[in-house]
Amino acid sequence: MDAADTLAFVDLETTGGNPAFDRITEIGIVRVQNGELAEEWSSLVNPECPISPYIEAFTGISSEMVADAPLFGALAATVFEKLQGAVFIAHNARFDHSFLRSEFRRAGVAYSADALCTVKLSRRLFPEHARHNLDAVIERHGLSCSARHRALGDARVLYDLWQKLRREIPDAELRAAAAQSMLTTPKLPAHLPPELADELPDTPGVYRYYGEGDALLHVGRGNSLRSKILSQLSVTRAGAREQLAAQVRRVDWVQTAGELGAMLLEADWIKSLKPQHNRHLKDNSHSATLRLADMSGRVRIQRIDELEPGDLAQSFGVFHSEKDARKALADIARARQLCMKVLGLEESEGSCFAMQVGKCKGACVGKEAPILHGMRLRLALSALKIKSWPFPGRIALRERASGGFLPDGTRGGEFHVLDRWMYLGSARSEDDLAALSTREPSAGFDVDVYRILLRYFSHHPNLDWHDLRADKTVVVH
Repeated sequence: MDAADTLAFVDLETTGGNPAFDRITEIGIVRVQNGELAEEWSSLVNPECPISPYIEAFTGISSEMVADAPLFGALAATVFEKLQGAVFIAHNARFDHSFLRSEFRRAGVAYSADALCTVKLSRRLFPEHARHNLDAVIERHGLSCSARHRALGDARVLYDLWQKLRREIPDAELRAAAAQSMLTTPKLPAHLPPELADELPDTPGVYRYYGEGDALLHVGRGNSLRSKILSQLSVTRAGAREQLAAQVRRVDWVQTAGELGAMLLEADWIKSLKPQHNRHLKDNSHSATLRLADMSGRVRIQRIDELEPGDLAQSFGVFHSEKDARKALADIARARQLCMKVLGLEESEGSCFAMQVGKCKGACVGKEAPILHGMRLRLALSALKIKSWPFPGRIALRERASGGFLPDGTRGGEFHVLDRWMYLGSARSEDDLAALSTREPSAGFDVDVYRILLRYFSHHPNLDWHDLRADKTVVVH
């Protein structure tokens, strides 16, 4: 970048942090041409949804202030004109660039630009400092801002920062740092649409790769669809990923509120759609568990998909096959000196083989009381016990959007409809939720969903869930 470049210093205020759910409330642009200030422009934007109290307190922009403001669609041509041909410069440029791309896309306008991130620039020029948020940059460089957290005020600060850097840092050093602080887009294979890189959102979600004849090749997920897909399909990749990228002819995706929704949908798609390159995953259709047959300690190995909801209380462990379950049970028996014959692992007359070599306490010949053997078995299996469903029945579990707010300005996200470790779908509207509330599950106990939810529950002790039994209603905000 040099003095002859046209620059656009940009700042946005939004209803939240997720371009898939949130909207722009204010735009500020400072345009520079040939090193001189050419224009300052700003406008409030009607986001077509309420602004939450938290965001109002943060930005000072209220729902009343934007009620009569133009929609982004009405401003799209003006904004495009002011950004056209300019290097896009913003603090955390990925955020602002992503929001503008999303809004332009809704307005039917394709937009992309070379983008310089001043957070990255500050880190590269001043690595000795730990903090590079805008408040820290303002303080460190002695800048002033008459309207902090308002779009034009923050855009002016970025212009002032750039002017100060040009005065104080040698031109070659500043150019080199700026070049390394540009947002980069990996080069995609020539057979993929060139606009794909600009269309990918920086939000959590699940994606699908299709090959020749629209054959489904691969299903995956990412906390940033853009980063994940571009990293996988970049022509600089080597090995198996390079081979996959060479086969991909089409990509589609679904944005989710967060990681949980992405994991649930990915697991559902892999099972139901059976993509070619996901077949290395274990097939859970033959998964098995250990079930206590009676108080004496006899164990039955049962396929997971045959379990009824009431069976979970007496089920232990999730194994990829009946063979794996049998081996695990035998290992436990040897470690705890349990009787192979009582457990049903050995068929013989008289005592079991372990009793003969002093490795069984004699439950098979009456030396150990059946109830004591059963108690020792339960203790040995306790760590493997399948958790009972911790809710009264079918629920809607809310996952908050990664930015914290939905387009209506409330703290919320998607509702994931779950019933006894089964995933029935996700809802963003009351109609969707009503349909899922009565949907019949297509399968029984789901191993993948069980593992996903256990991990999520362990990290989120304060769950926001709603009872979906017939006498309950949920209002989607």
